[in-house]
Amino acid sequence: MGPSHEAPPVHDFLDRSRFPADPWRLVERRHEPGDLGVTETLFAVGNGYLGLRGNVEEGRDAHTHGTFVNGFHETWPIQHAEEAFGFARVGQTIVNAPDAKIIRIYVDDEPLLLTVADLMEYERSLDLRDGILRRHLLWRTPSGKRVRIDSTRMVSLTQKHLAVMTLEVTLLDEAAPVAISSQVLNRQDGEDEYHVRAKAMGEGADPRKAEKFARRVLVPQENEGESETGRLSLGFRCAESGMTLAVMADHDLQTDNEYSSRVITGKDLAKTTYRVVAQPGVPITLTKTVAYHSSRGVPSRELLDRCRRTLERVREQGVAQQWADQRAWLDDFWARADVEIPGQPEVQQAVRWNLFSVVQASARAEGQGIPAKGVSGSGYGGHYFWDTEVYVMPFLTYTTPRAARNALRFRYSLLDAARRRADQLAQKGALFPWRTINGEEASAYYAAGTAQYHIDADIAYALSQYLGATGDMEFLHRQGIDIFVETARLWADLGFWRSEGGGTFHIHSVTGPDEYTTVVNDNLYTNVMARFNLRRAAEAVHTLRDVNPAEYADVVRRLELTEHEVSEWSRAAAGMSIPFDEHLGIHPQDSHFLEREMWDLDHTPLDKRPLLLHYHPLVIYRFQVLKQADVVLALYLQGGEFTAKQKRADFEYYDPITTGDSTLSAVVQSIIAADVGYHDLAYRYFLSALFVDLADRHGNTSDGVHVASTGGVWSVLTAGFGGFRDHGGGQWCLDPRLPDAWESLTFRVTLRGTRVRVTVRQEEVELAVEDGEGRLAFDVRGTEVVVAPGEPAMVPLEGQGPRLEGEPGLPSGTRRSDGTVISAIVPGT
Repeated sequence: MGPSHEAPPVHDFLDRSRFPADPWRLVERRHEPGDLGVTETLFAVGNGYLGLRGNVEEGRDAHTHGTFVNGFHETWPIQHAEEAFGFARVGQTIVNAPDAKIIRIYVDDEPLLLTVADLMEYERSLDLRDGILRRHLLWRTPSGKRVRIDSTRMVSLTQKHLAVMTLEVTLLDEAAPVAISSQVLNRQDGEDEYHVRAKAMGEGADPRKAEKFARRVLVPQENEGESETGRLSLGFRCAESGMTLAVMADHDLQTDNEYSSRVITGKDLAKTTYRVVAQPGVPITLTKTVAYHSSRGVPSRELLDRCRRTLERVREQGVAQQWADQRAWLDDFWARADVEIPGQPEVQQAVRWNLFSVVQASARAEGQGIPAKGVSGSGYGGHYFWDTEVYVMPFLTYTTPRAARNALRFRYSLLDAARRRADQLAQKGALFPWRTINGEEASAYYAAGTAQYHIDADIAYALSQYLGATGDMEFLHRQGIDIFVETARLWADLGFWRSEGGGTFHIHSVTGPDEYTTVVNDNLYTNVMARFNLRRAAEAVHTLRDVNPAEYADVVRRLELTEHEVSEWSRAAAGMSIPFDEHLGIHPQDSHFLEREMWDLDHTPLDKRPLLLHYHPLVIYRFQVLKQADVVLALYLQGGEFTAKQKRADFEYYDPITTGDSTLSAVVQSIIAADVGYHDLAYRYFLSALFVDLADRHGNTSDGVHVASTGGVWSVLTAGFGGFRDHGGGQWCLDPRLPDAWESLTFRVTLRGTRVRVTVRQEEVELAVEDGEGRLAFDVRGTEVVVAPGEPAMVPLEGQGPRLEGEPGLPSGTRRSDGTVISAIVPGT
């Protein structure tokens, strides 16, 4: 196992004097400007549509200012050094929206700047129960006055377009003039991280970061201010995409001190300033409510009307009602989705933060996808990837089915664009874009982008999982069937038949999940998932034919579908080539993977990681070295297609050459390590994933939360340690692998509208219906157990399966079937 896999003990991940282990809050008790980028991400608040980074209220000290609206993007022409037919043409990048978080404070005309302030008390916390970011300061001003400052920030989960901020300032010792400047600022002309220069792709460039622009992006359209109410309004249009956005802020100042106010507006800045003659012990309380609305082209003037309606509704209901609604929403969420690990406070806190991060990325992402960084940062340009379907969707499907349905409906909305993309690549059916915001392919590097055709099967897999868990036949009939049909058509057309050995179906020139090996033949993951896609599509069509002949007839007509075509899908699935090396007893990642030299990760210096930032792609492509789990991911998603012996052999071969350079990898490696018996290793991988952002383990948390990893944490807990598997058709299994140090693990899954609580202990599993009326059957290590309302079940656990010590070693010196020896080297040494 490479050195990057090593995970220190839980207590070593974070400085607990600064970040104490609170089961329901992420707490910071010391301000340190050296890691602003990380803490801005960790303390971000969002709802899937609107996201506010955890920038300080004063708006001056920052690593990356950030206010993001999901799907609000600019377009730009992709410049290829050498052109070719079918290359992606139009790039898309999320736009940093006007910043309404700013509330600047001056006492005796001295500004509060955290980096230089004399802070007698400091605490910042994100409460996962109510979604409110709170900050408490006791500031001693340069003149020696003590000032207590308390603030809150919330993005509403019940009102999609709303953010609420409060500020309370109290002088403790003596009177002083206090000024509060509340602003809405569109950073331009070099003030913003994306308004500097075009992203250089030379030495030191990081492809994980968002593109930058050398021109003005947001063109001012509207600016208004109302002195009587303190209302601020700004409207903009993206220069190239034509998307529009409006932001409006209302203010309410409450104090018994004397004060005056002034409103100033300009094309990029609107602010309300309060001048207060503050007396000691007399608080000054400012409430700021903000609405953001966006559109693909509706004039910003109309969007301002929508903002006005949002804020007037809030004014009628009151801010206290918004807080209460938020708490009620999250109470319901945690009742469905909480995972409890008694006696493990550091792990418990981290688990809940990860799950809360998924909520903030997805809850109100209606009509849009779920970006790789959610709305917490600009990493990956705000694009949607396959991450959603494989890593995030399981959590949503089994805890928040409505959000899962919305994510699938978004994919359905891209189907016409996917058909056009398939046609551009001379294929039938539909090819979903590898990375996108507006539905068009935005990946400029086809080898590690467009060539990842497996995204079609990933979407079909997520759709099948959702249908199996919910029984939502309406979605299948109205939209899901189209996705199944068009993705199956793609595979049937992309692959081809060879006659030797009775005829096998092959898929060439594709890239699997491992981006360190590109454009290969018969990638194991791709073929296994394509086989599933073809089978599931044929099954869905036949089910529709049998249960709803009228809908079936409409599908046949609308999609020009024939029974012969469906039969060909089944035949291709049955004949799919699944590479297997009899000598090594493993599944090669692709048809030529085992012919390459082995990369010696154990002797690769840490300053050369991740490999993609230190080696030319051609160097990496020559070796057996993985960016992330590939074959091992197939073992998880299609576990029923492999024997226990094959799983163990595959894991033991690929784990030592998997770098973990992708945050997508550790969660999958943990699940399969637990499955095959490497329990200690599984736990170490779990900790690596659990703290990937909290401890900035990949050095890029400042770009935003790794949303796929946060969703994958849930899968490790439920599938890895809880042993939960959904084999489709109402076949749910449990085969737990509880870590030795844990006394128990409790999680919930919602199946066919019934929520079941699963509690795993070292010697038993307890199942109980918490909500719903269904009777559900589970296979618990070969024993069928039925649970129903008021009828819990307790099942003794006999035998823990295999238990392997240590970790797989690098298979150096092993001979291939052709007699050649696998050697391990570090390139350039």
